[in-house]
Amino acid sequence: MSKVLLTGFGPWGSEKYNPSAEIALGFNNVVIGGYRVVGVVLPVSYRRVISDLPEILVKIKPDIALHIGLAPKSCEVRVERVAINLMYSEKGDVDGFKPVDEPIVPGGPVAYFATLPTRRIVERLKEEGIPAVLSYSAGTFLCNCAMYVSLHTIAAQRLETISGFIHIPYIPQQAVGKSAPSMCLHLSRKAVEIAIKESIDYLKQRESSKNR
Repeated sequence: MSKVLLTGFGPWGSEKYNPSAEIALGFNNVVIGGYRVVGVVLPVSYRRVISDLPEILVKIKPDIALHIGLAPKSCEVRVERVAINLMYSEKGDVDGFKPVDEPIVPGGPVAYFATLPTRRIVERLKEEGIPAVLSYSAGTFLCNCAMYVSLHTIAAQRLETISGFIHIPYIPQQAVGKSAPSMCLHLSRKAVEIAIKESIDYLKQRESSKNR
């Protein structure tokens, strides 16, 4: 059966709960459009994402890799367009690592573009009444790192996988006392499901056009 790798992130720092992890695990083993979802939670660790994610991709060989993470200041779903070969974090990851402008992959390409149908996903989310935007910066923390590592691994291993990243906002409970925007978990989950469905449709249409 065709597969979708869906990754979220665990807690870090003051964020003891990460909705991306709940969404990823909630979709684990769910079948969407004939594709089985494999949900995985990644640690908020540069070192472990760089070492573990390539192994996961090579082992599963998914048709689609959708990575999701939390964007605390966002008021909408952000569909990321590009990942850069750079790590920077003042607060550091769960291991206490605080990189300053270090490459994710020394000697690797400066950047990779998402290979998911990003514009199509954003348009569909808006049609469904979900606030969404196409973003051209995934930051320099673990979200950007996971996206870059995924796309780099796919290129290096010549996997036939399309990949990208989506940022989701806080859920309301996380925003209490922070004057921060939020989105209910149900809506974020729906956004992820729509992104998966649009990616599946994109692959099916691409395959159909090849067979003509």
